[in-house]
Amino acid sequence: MNNTEEPKVSTVPHIVKEELIATGKWAKLEKTTYVDPAGNTRTWETVKRTTRRANTEADGLIDEGESAEVAALRELKEETGYKGEVVGVTPVTCLDPGLSNCTTQIVMVNINGDEMENINPTQQLGDGEFVEVVLLPLDEFQMKIDELMKKEKIIVDAKVYIFAMGMVQAFFKPRELPILKQ
Repeated sequence: MNNTEEPKVSTVPHIVKEELIATGKWAKLEKTTYVDPAGNTRTWETVKRTTRRANTEADGLIDEGESAEVAALRELKEETGYKGEVVGVTPVTCLDPGLSNCTTQIVMVNINGDEMENINPTQQLGDGEFVEVVLLPLDEFQMKIDELMKKEKIIVDAKVYIFAMGMVQAFFKPRELPILKQ
């Protein structure tokens, strides 16, 4: 071990200042000056939601006083016409760290297709909303998404695609990790 080396400086990273560059109805662009863990002052451009309420981690779709679960069921009903039951919710996670302050919570919902309300659901879309409901079997989810992407020349949200990849693992490659084969 070489004792002539300088010890690495370690500091608590922190924001020095944030300067507004541009703002719009839904987003704003800021220049953030911060100090990194090595003590270096750096700058970065960040996009921030203008719809985020003070003292909350939620962006946009959750109304005042509403939980993620209630918002998810409301959005499901409005955009697809389906009524569902919440079976789980994730903690708040980042959508695109390093670019924006956007966060999300994923709410898992079961839809009982035998319920009268779900047999012929009717969307309740708002002005300017254009949502097409596409039903795909889970055991063919990624394959069907790949077909749609190629045929329709569309790009699918990364969260949807990673879910599809997870379904492939769950259906076709269970216990693939050596530790799970015990």
